[in-house]
Amino acid sequence: MTDSKPLSPAAQAVVNAYLNTVCVNPLGSIAAALRAAAHEVAPFPGRYPMNEYMEGFRDAKQSVHLQLIAIADELDPPSS
Repeated sequence: MTDSKPLSPAAQAVVNAYLNTVCVNPLGSIAAALRAAAHEVAPFPGRYPMNEYMEGFRDAKQSVHLQLIAIADELDPPSS
């Protein structure tokens, strides 16, 4: 990573999530980065009027989000 180009807010959120936990638990750091990526790239959409196309788009986005969270949970199960 070079200092010549600033990161986008989404990329910075992923880096921050990783760096904030890297010393504590390496797998947890990867999980934190995946969770941050899921929230940045495929956040759950808000409620708004839907047509069939938008429902499909929402469902696909939720599927990606949940798959990333499932991988993160496998690496570092959330504490209860």
